[in-house]
Amino acid sequence: MSDQPSDWQASKGLAKSMLHDRSTRRKLMGRSLAVLLAVFAIGLWGIDKWLAANLWRFIIWWGGCAFLALFVVVFAFYDVMRVIREERERF
Repeated sequence: MSDQPSDWQASKGLAKSMLHDRSTRRKLMGRSLAVLLAVFAIGLWGIDKWLAANLWRFIIWWGGCAFLALFVVVFAFYDVMRVIREERERF
């Protein structure tokens, strides 16, 4: 066996380091929110007729949008909890 970590271990380490750094976490939240707004705008104005033509397209598009919105909300909640924990540890 080699001393190199597996892809899974490397990915976990990268995610952990990104989640523990406040500025990186905020950048990721901002980008996620920008993607959510772009997807929402595209669905409302760009492809609205295409989505309205088929019920399954409509459900899948807006379901994905809802999933992305839920991700952003959970990520923001994690950030709030992490900031509270960091501030408590400071004192």
